[in-house]
Amino acid sequence: MERKIIVASHGRMASGIKNSLEIIYGESKVVESLDCYVEDDFDLNEAISRLLERYKNYELIIVTDVFGGSVNNEFLKYVGRPNFYLITGMNLPLLIELVSKINAEGETKTIIKRVLFETKGTIQLCNDLIDTEIEEENF
Repeated sequence: MERKIIVASHGRMASGIKNSLEIIYGESKVVESLDCYVEDDFDLNEAISRLLERYKNYELIIVTDVFGGSVNNEFLKYVGRPNFYLITGMNLPLLIELVSKINAEGETKTIIKRVLFETKGTIQLCNDLIDTEIEEENF
């Protein structure tokens, strides 16, 4: 079954991160963005329903911006649905890794867990890294 990644956020973060991904990784047909609440008449429930209908024959990996936010909460209603995986805490290293492994052999949930493990260390306080490096050089 073909896999599709949907990045969804409050505002234009989703389309922005997709744009950044394409600058770094190249155009990706497997990623679609959903910018929420950028229009006055936006209906999140309807937008999600349309996505789920359009990609009903795909394994869907949904990546949202904030755990507990309205976008994530609306997608949470579908956890447990076959071929549906929800990740929160969207960031560019996570998305790059997901795209690079999207066609890997194996169970989708296992691939996602591997990507999450591999990208957890990408969030760093660079000041501490530099301080540690300076301390090691002075030693």
